[in-house]
Amino acid sequence: MNTLALIVEPFTFDFMQQALIIGLLVSLAAGVLSCLLVLKGWSLMGDAVSHAVLPGIVLAYIMNIPVLIGAFATGMLCAVTTGYLTDNSRLKEDTVMGVVFSGLFALGVALFTSIDTGLHLHQVLFGDMLGVSWSDTALTALLTVPAFILVIVKRRDLLVFAFDPQHARVIGLNTVLLHYGLLALLSLIIVASIKAVGIILVIAVLIAPGAISYQLTNRFEHMIWWSILISISTTIVGVTISYHIDSAPAPTIVVLLSIVFIAAFLFAPQRGLLRQPVVTADSVDIL
Repeated sequence: MNTLALIVEPFTFDFMQQALIIGLLVSLAAGVLSCLLVLKGWSLMGDAVSHAVLPGIVLAYIMNIPVLIGAFATGMLCAVTTGYLTDNSRLKEDTVMGVVFSGLFALGVALFTSIDTGLHLHQVLFGDMLGVSWSDTALTALLTVPAFILVIVKRRDLLVFAFDPQHARVIGLNTVLLHYGLLALLSLIIVASIKAVGIILVIAVLIAPGAISYQLTNRFEHMIWWSILISISTTIVGVTISYHIDSAPAPTIVVLLSIVFIAAFLFAPQRGLLRQPVVTADSVDIL
């Protein structure tokens, strides 16, 4: 069997087509947001929000409302609570996030194990890309495509806010709106990604592309497009490989992202560990 046939064969099946499309939708939105999270230093915030959505999923099921609404509500609750406690206590933000998200995640697990929801915990935690339907894909597109467009349109304002909120305020930007808007986008993309990659693996999809592209360029515009390219490429390759090795697509994608990150960390042209000039005694000017 030739190479082209190996690539095409998986996508002769409907469930593989659905897996690829929903994976690309998630990777597109996560890839562009990833750069801002890395530059803002919100990697742990993404982890916190992703874990905090679990009780919202269970409570939404109990109240017979859309699961995505409950997940989004508790994700925003985690983000807002973290901000309030950080501003009104002596604790640092990472400490507050550790307490808030672990507490909400534990509450979600407790509710999940004590209430018969009919949901499968491993699918919520790790996603079920091969089990999605066309309606799941359409809903994901409804959430991720507007989020992607919004980030692209407002990328310059978000960049200024990410680097220097005080400067953003001085030049007339509404930093409160940008702060909570970015949190809302983060929560929205996490909620949209639950069906595909789950609340555990979504943090890798959200952070790894930005972390990789940060090693490859010094310009934000280039960083965005590198991040999107990396995210989409690893999704396509990961879904294809998962079919041939009989593995779950989401973990396969995350493994590929980890491999690319290590390669970039070591061999990136300017910032790679093995590409940096070695400083010796002969190369140092002694004043």
